[in-house]
Amino acid sequence: MNTTGRRLFRYALLYKKPILAALLLLALAVCAELVGPIYAKRMIDDHIMGIQKTWYETQSRDRFSVEYDGKRYKNEDHFAAGESKGAPARVLQVGRGYYFIHDPVAVEGRMAVRDGILTVTPDRGAAAAYPAVRLTAGEVYAFYRPEFRGLMSLAVTYFGFLLAGAALTFGQRYILQVSANKIIYRMRNDVFSHIQRLPVRYFDNLPAGKVVSRVTNDTEAIRELYVNVLANFFSGVIFIAAILGALFVLDWRLALISMPVVPLLYYWIVIYRKFAAKYNHVIRSRLSDINAIINESIQGMTIIQAFRREKQTEKEFEDLNQDYLDYRNKLLRLNSIMSHNLVNVFRNAFFLIALWMFAKDWFGAAMTIGMLYAFIDYIGRMMQPVVGIVNQLANLETARVSAERVFQLLDEEGVDVSEETMPRYRGDVRFEGVTFAYKEGEDVLKDITFHARQGETVALVGHTGSGKSSILNLLFRFYDVERGTILVDGMDIRDIPKQELRHHMGIVLQDPFLFTGTIASNVSLGDPSISREKIEQALKDVGAYDMFMQLPGGIDEPVIEKGSTLSAGQRQLISFARALAFDPAILILDEATASIDTETEAIIQQALDVLKRGRTTFVIAHRLSTIRAADQILVLDRGRIVERGNHDELMRIGGKYHAMYRMQLGGAEVVA
Repeated sequence: MNTTGRRLFRYALLYKKPILAALLLLALAVCAELVGPIYAKRMIDDHIMGIQKTWYETQSRDRFSVEYDGKRYKNEDHFAAGESKGAPARVLQVGRGYYFIHDPVAVEGRMAVRDGILTVTPDRGAAAAYPAVRLTAGEVYAFYRPEFRGLMSLAVTYFGFLLAGAALTFGQRYILQVSANKIIYRMRNDVFSHIQRLPVRYFDNLPAGKVVSRVTNDTEAIRELYVNVLANFFSGVIFIAAILGALFVLDWRLALISMPVVPLLYYWIVIYRKFAAKYNHVIRSRLSDINAIINESIQGMTIIQAFRREKQTEKEFEDLNQDYLDYRNKLLRLNSIMSHNLVNVFRNAFFLIALWMFAKDWFGAAMTIGMLYAFIDYIGRMMQPVVGIVNQLANLETARVSAERVFQLLDEEGVDVSEETMPRYRGDVRFEGVTFAYKEGEDVLKDITFHARQGETVALVGHTGSGKSSILNLLFRFYDVERGTILVDGMDIRDIPKQELRHHMGIVLQDPFLFTGTIASNVSLGDPSISREKIEQALKDVGAYDMFMQLPGGIDEPVIEKGSTLSAGQRQLISFARALAFDPAILILDEATASIDTETEAIIQQALDVLKRGRTTFVIAHRLSTIRAADQILVLDRGRIVERGNHDELMRIGGKYHAMYRMQLGGAEVVA
């Protein structure tokens, strides 16, 4: 069993008791169903064909005796031990008629009746002739009547087995599906929980649509493995083993005829998987790509329509969809070739072999009509699980590939979510010789060193790509520093669990993200420690409370996905209040005022003067006018700090900061 198989098996072990119970019920259902041919053989050989066995004259008048021509006869099977037997006779079917022969017919062979004489011609030896009297329909019925009770008894018993098998099958399917649903429930929870532990770097390289595909589509494919594939494979193995055992009981030569089914099925599976695995890998990958492009298109619909990229986006989707269709058709052709129609060819071949051997009398008297019927019935039943297994091979490969993709995600290194909290730190931050690269060999930060004291406001300025956001990504431990050290209150942040470190940090991004819910729930993020009063106070501190109270629902106004019904300024104010509600020791404003109008920006600036007290604040801003009051301004260029100081000091230097500031004010003077 490969690694994927072992891990799927371990998930199944979580619910081993109900699964084992379901498989036990399945085994019992199979046994109940396989009783059928045995009962059919007895009905044919002992009761339907039993009329053609030897009859003897008898003085008994029990229910098994039949009166004919003034005498009573009883079938040899119904004589009690020690009961005397009279002269023998036979009732034989020749063509469409039944004939009574007063003498025992000593040989078997081709039979014909002419002018009241039965002629029996064996394959070897001379023919024999016997006087024969054709029976009327009433007389034939009389000879059959003793068998009716036995026939009905067997039929009722067989029907009882069918009912028991149906009940057992229902029970095993219900239990197995419930267990499968629980397994997938557990697996989806594990995958989603693991996603929360994955570093931000992982999501930089994998589109959201592909992650969604693994949580939904791939786990659903795995569910089919536990529900249908497992049931069909297990029942198939039991069916084939039980049928082979039953055939050995009937006649070992019949079993030998059927034995090639086992190696045939094995090589069938090997050949199928060789091709199907390759196709399914591509199919699942393309399905993820399709989900990714759909997700991206919906997220960026405004841009697509604004720049008239509908046709190009449609073409990209069509190409992916066409590739998906091509491989689906390849898998369909493979399934068609290896389908149950091919199984029927082999089944009919077994039938022909058995009929030919029966016609050639290879089995002699051991092969009765009932045994031949049982053999044909068993072979037909044996092919049913083969068809079931073959039809589930596609689901097996799909589930296996899907499981590989899910486990590949689960194998990504993550960080356990810590439920513990540390005391609120002061917020003294030091960067000492920090160098960092998103890609090896391409440093975006080079020897960054600075000290942000408790309660200070530190502004990071510089052109796009200069490394401003990277500094804050490292401080939040979205990425870990490679060279150098970052200290908070003298502690290396790598020694502090990420969740505990971030517990006392707040962040406001340029493009704030709002969750489906209400304005209030987006401020508290469902944290029970943040009371309604605290939510309202945070909104008041940022000057947004009165604004939102004018909405129909007030701060309980519904917020749909991403807050698309709110203005950019309103979304930013909610994000700002969210950060403040958690009372962070370190507050980060990443272009927080970039999307806000001048009036709203003035409201925030007034609140900041109060909120920054006792709190270390990092500000990334392109509007240099908003950071004039910063205690420390760091000017970055290509990953290095090229200037540092407050606004007045940097203006006196006349360097890059001076040039950027004058340019934003629209001044003519530019100092290099």
